[in-house]
Amino acid sequence: MHHAVIQYSCLLVIILFVVMLAQKIRVAYPILLVLAGLPLGFVPFLRGIQIEPDLIFVIFLPPLLYEAAWNTSWKDLWKWRRVISSFAFPVVIITSCVVAFVSAAIIPGFTLATGFLLGGIVSPPDAVSASAILKNIKVPKRFVTIVEGESLLNDASSLVVFRFALAAVLTGSFVFKAAAVDFVLVIVMGIAIGIAVALVFYAVHRWLPTTTNMDVVLTFITPYAMYMAAEEFHFSGVLAVVSGGLFLSARRHEFLSYRSRLQGINVWEAVAFILNGVVFILIGLEFPVVINGLGAGGLAPAVTYSLIITGVLIVTRFVSTYGATIITMVMSHIITVADPSPGWKAPAMLGWTGMRGVVSLAAALSVPLMLNNGQPFPNRDMILFITFTVILVTLVLQGLTLSTIVRWINMPDPDLILTIEQQRQLVRKKLAHLSLKILDETYSGEAKTNNMVKGLILRYNADMELLKDWDKDGPEERAEAYYKDYRKIMAHLLQEQRALLLELNKKENISDELVKHQFELLDLEEEKLRQHFEADN
Repeated sequence: MHHAVIQYSCLLVIILFVVMLAQKIRVAYPILLVLAGLPLGFVPFLRGIQIEPDLIFVIFLPPLLYEAAWNTSWKDLWKWRRVISSFAFPVVIITSCVVAFVSAAIIPGFTLATGFLLGGIVSPPDAVSASAILKNIKVPKRFVTIVEGESLLNDASSLVVFRFALAAVLTGSFVFKAAAVDFVLVIVMGIAIGIAVALVFYAVHRWLPTTTNMDVVLTFITPYAMYMAAEEFHFSGVLAVVSGGLFLSARRHEFLSYRSRLQGINVWEAVAFILNGVVFILIGLEFPVVINGLGAGGLAPAVTYSLIITGVLIVTRFVSTYGATIITMVMSHIITVADPSPGWKAPAMLGWTGMRGVVSLAAALSVPLMLNNGQPFPNRDMILFITFTVILVTLVLQGLTLSTIVRWINMPDPDLILTIEQQRQLVRKKLAHLSLKILDETYSGEAKTNNMVKGLILRYNADMELLKDWDKDGPEERAEAYYKDYRKIMAHLLQEQRALLLELNKKENISDELVKHQFELLDLEEEKLRQHFEADN
């Protein structure tokens, strides 16, 4: 037990240093973590660390999916629902079919059932990988929405394919009609259970006397409750978490206080960072174990098969992407679509974002060692090796080259009618105007007698005066200069105020609790400053 604690503590320290290096050289940290894990797998001290599939599915997957769903815009997801749905369901099924037929044709001992099993494992691009890599690249907003939305939903469809294929291998029988009905039922009921559980937690948050800490703890219980409730009835736990997470995320301002939202964001960011880091470095750590399972003579053909399957996945995604584009252009003459003329640039970028990750890893490791008749599961080691190779190659190859592809394609953002700066100033104007209107119409009496209310009016009037010039030419250059100076001055003021608080805290007549409270206010002010400029960095 003590040895395991020391092992995982060392692993966390390694993760922190690898992520620091990734930030320094501006590479998405999942890529560097996987690469760092490869040599670490040969270190004797770390060899005992192995991935348990149940640990990935039950412990890691629900919170990671929930955190991704919580940060996804329902408005944008709904706008691009047809494109996202086509990639999340039809494209995953098509990819699974192509992988099944190719693998059955080229890999000795592979049947169609085993091929579909492999297809269900490697077909879904990973939400975590895509989000981490796209954060470092400036791409159109619609592109990010489609990639992240697809990655959220395709896990469910791929795992359903995996489930039916596994049952076919284990039992030796497969009935298409029954499988098709079950496929729809698993998806629909998974969504229904997710929303039902979300409604329960919505009611608990909103109508029971919870504190901030209770709210944060409840947000961690929520994804596990959704996932386990759906899986208990053999429906899609992944879709339950995603649908429930989206439902609650769109209503967070109704049932969470401002303190719960602020504290919850900080806690969730830290937890998601740790979970992601552990999962990706474990991928690298596990790879030597998978290689050993092949034996001395099996490595060379396994590498060949793995590279062929990886190539098939990349080509199939490109073909599916342009196929979806053609269908969208045809359907635009019949129904209203979000973009009737997508062009070639967006499909090209979308076709190169098929990085695989956590779900593929967990699915591969969950393949049982034995069949129902007691015989060894056919080609299990080959399935594991191909899956790990696909994850490694797609993460490194596509992840490292995506920024170059994006710069080469040079696609402007067609949805950005107003720049981020113009949107910010427009919102600030409307907020200041509304506040001044309420103060004038409702609190005119207090404005004459209460100096604090007078100060509030002066603040909003100053905002309105400052924002007058933003409609004229050249706001971006002026905004950059203004904000650079403002941020520098505010940072200096906050630094000096903290220093003064430390000096005041040494005096006997100043309460330590009061000083801590003032520090929290300064921290909140700095967080507001960071949030205000985050969109531009």
